[in-house]
Amino acid sequence: MTGNPIVTQLPLLSAELLPPKKAEKQHSFHTFWQQPERLPRFVAQCPTARRYLDLLGPLPWDTFPERNLQRQWRHPPIPFQTMALAELIRLEEGHGSLNKLHRFLEEHPSLVWLLGFPLYPAPQTPLGFNARQSLPTHRHLTRLLRQMPNAGVRELLRVSVQLIRTELERQGLAIGECVSLDTKHILAWVKENNPKAYVTDRYNKTTQPKGDPDCRLGCKRRRNQAPNPTTPTRNAVSAKKVTVGEFYWGYGSGVVVTKVPGWGEFVLAELTQPFDQGDVSYFFPLMRQVEAHLGKKPRYGTFDAAFDAWYVYAYFHDESEPTRGFAAVPFSEKGGFKVNARKFSEEGLPLCEAGLAMPLKFAFTDRTSCLVEHERGKYVCPLVFPQRTRRTCPIHHPRWKKGGCTVMMPTSIGARLRYTLDRESEQYKILYRQRTAVERINAQAVALAIERPHLRNGAAIANHNTLIYLLINLRFLQRLRQKLREPE
Repeated sequence: MTGNPIVTQLPLLSAELLPPKKAEKQHSFHTFWQQPERLPRFVAQCPTARRYLDLLGPLPWDTFPERNLQRQWRHPPIPFQTMALAELIRLEEGHGSLNKLHRFLEEHPSLVWLLGFPLYPAPQTPLGFNARQSLPTHRHLTRLLRQMPNAGVRELLRVSVQLIRTELERQGLAIGECVSLDTKHILAWVKENNPKAYVTDRYNKTTQPKGDPDCRLGCKRRRNQAPNPTTPTRNAVSAKKVTVGEFYWGYGSGVVVTKVPGWGEFVLAELTQPFDQGDVSYFFPLMRQVEAHLGKKPRYGTFDAAFDAWYVYAYFHDESEPTRGFAAVPFSEKGGFKVNARKFSEEGLPLCEAGLAMPLKFAFTDRTSCLVEHERGKYVCPLVFPQRTRRTCPIHHPRWKKGGCTVMMPTSIGARLRYTLDRESEQYKILYRQRTAVERINAQAVALAIERPHLRNGAAIANHNTLIYLLINLRFLQRLRQKLREPE
């Protein structure tokens, strides 16, 4: 082949052109995955470029939200999809910073061409462009990661779920019957998280770290079911020295995962929030994503004790289903209540200590005691309401002289299911064991450096997290397709 092998395919590399002031229309990464014969020879013969084309190509990059590339910028604008592709490559290669990604791309000019970076013409070189001058600085890459719309990246995550669903449905497999949810702490890149740095008011939530304006102070407890501390009789310790949890400035990442027996697990939904948000605040936003991605509501859910809330049980209890699902969640014993502290009648009314069904006296809308606005009711002694009887309390309870026993609790069926769920049944144990799926996804995310990103604002960290989970799904999809292509 005579002449430059790619000059005829890229008008941007024409010898008459200076470094462009206006971006040309970018070639399609997805199209090259569908039609690899259109690749120039130096890209087609590069194993690294073909490997990433196979991994990232199935996504519809043509539909990725883009900024105005025709605007007169000082330098050729970098498309958002190019930045997203470059960040996925950085994560896959395990480079800890965008500086190292810059060097990696410079060493692989075929990727510079394939990802769609505006090329700097250099006709005297074998490839016709200068890879180093075609790449922006690592600071500009960080800026693009911050400015990239997270909705577009999450749409790619949704598409990855659809692609996995399509492949599995061809094998007659249904997905999403059981989901597991968990949260992961993310440490902000600030000196307040460095125990060796001297910081006054390190854990003062009103003193925002200068290194990250979006991070918040939160507590990561060592366990969800801590034993009740006892008062020491000797060698008393000051309350200032008692460790009750691990405090960090940072963010939290919530993820919903489903397991496919025999194939593995993948991500259905994700959400990044400041670290001062509780675990249960992730539940409804994530489940809305799951329903949108699956097109249905999952029947079963398995969570740790942080999600022991009445509305979690109520969500999975569908009266219209002949075989109702349920949520496998350990009892957290919050408020001092034991798992069998409350019993209920067949009608769903709480029983007093004497075994009498307590009728509902009144109900009201509670907007303060819970994250979810709900109806809460007061149940009272049946011997005094609705009409006072001549009978006295069979067990002579101490509260009988004060009007009898009372119970304040949500009227939702979830409040009853929280106490009556048989956590010793074989079905519960089998379902709860599937929670390890989300732990394995978290382990993959930790290996991709989700815990300590070198980023300094919430928008960049949210995009970084979504791209991590997207890469996990793309790896699963690639393994799935490779296994299906293998001869039996």
